[in-house]
Amino acid sequence: MNLNPKRTIAALRELQALTGDEKGAQRVAFSPPWIKARNWFLNQLRDLPCLVQMDEAANLWITFKGQSQKELWIGGHLDSVPGGGWLDGAFDLLAGLEVLRSYCSASSPPLTLCLVDWADEEGTRFGRSLFGSSAVSGSLQEEEIFSLRDRSGILLSDVLKDYGLDPKKVLDASKRKINAAAYLEVHIEQGAVLENLSLPLGAVIGTAGVERHRLVFTGMANHSGSTPMALRKDALVGASRLVLFLRDVAKSYNGVATAGCCEVEPGLPTAIPGICRLTVDLRHLDKTNLQKMWRETLRKAQLIARDEGLELGCETLLQVDPVSFHPQLVELCKESILEVFPAVHTMGSGPLHDGTEIAKAGIPSAMMFVQSKGGISHSPKEDSSIEHLELAVIALEKWVKKTIDWILGNNR
Repeated sequence: MNLNPKRTIAALRELQALTGDEKGAQRVAFSPPWIKARNWFLNQLRDLPCLVQMDEAANLWITFKGQSQKELWIGGHLDSVPGGGWLDGAFDLLAGLEVLRSYCSASSPPLTLCLVDWADEEGTRFGRSLFGSSAVSGSLQEEEIFSLRDRSGILLSDVLKDYGLDPKKVLDASKRKINAAAYLEVHIEQGAVLENLSLPLGAVIGTAGVERHRLVFTGMANHSGSTPMALRKDALVGASRLVLFLRDVAKSYNGVATAGCCEVEPGLPTAIPGICRLTVDLRHLDKTNLQKMWRETLRKAQLIARDEGLELGCETLLQVDPVSFHPQLVELCKESILEVFPAVHTMGSGPLHDGTEIAKAGIPSAMMFVQSKGGISHSPKEDSSIEHLELAVIALEKWVKKTIDWILGNNR
């Protein structure tokens, strides 16, 4: 097979120059640069004997028909966050393309290979991450399609129409999974675990669950100069106490916790904050521990509110259970990595990925991680060693071959 990892790197650089600027990648889904990236990607496929289709949820499928209708999927995404890096999502897709290209240069594979560019993995514009993969998995709800708006008030359903899609048929994309036998994805780590271990690649055992909530502390806005400390009902003080607690609860359960947004009213230098809206994002690979983290956080918020003389409100923003990847595919991933490097690390993923959705649908799924320099992602500074990226392409090809053998073995 004519596998050429350097071609993957060259394509990534070309895409970076085409759809990025000094602030990073600018391929927000359903934007002109995203369409430009897709047209560029389609041009990369022009010489391949593949069927190219867009499904009802704007996912782009590249199918190389094999001797069996059973399908092995390899996934990635071209969309980015504003000012993102050159690798997140795009490396997955272009590494998969290189593997697909190597199969296309030989005879028909024993089963059908599908490369998929998932639509709107990032969820930047409408706030709904994993849009395309959740439509295929079946977890996307119809009300989301018709209620989500961007910051300008434009409805997602209207944008879909502008791109030639019928919002009423988006959920029909779930029919696509009828022949799916397995799903593989290679992605940059977006963290610093592999770098700290001096390892280029890792096998991912699953993705963490998420408890994301908005807590609203309400006190009394008043003049900052005339109100004695003992008489204050400072909403920001209550929220600040909870922020410090988040660090403790995360450490006690070996999870992670983040207070990502904090808004105060009236937001004046001379006014005591009467309202503070605080988002908390808790993540853990174990569902029981995740639930304990959230219960303790809410209980602490209630105690703080009572202690500070505040009222407390709570709005649930996102709840996602941890998802485990298929143990045999994880094992095959480890074996593939060990064929290109003498050591491997198994690890969980804090961020969600399209592989999370596909695994939730009951399709055997797993992921491979590539070391990220400094653990930086969603930033123009995002980077990985070229040597590590090329190793990942080689390991992915070996993983695909092992997975094909595994699928065929299960169906004999």
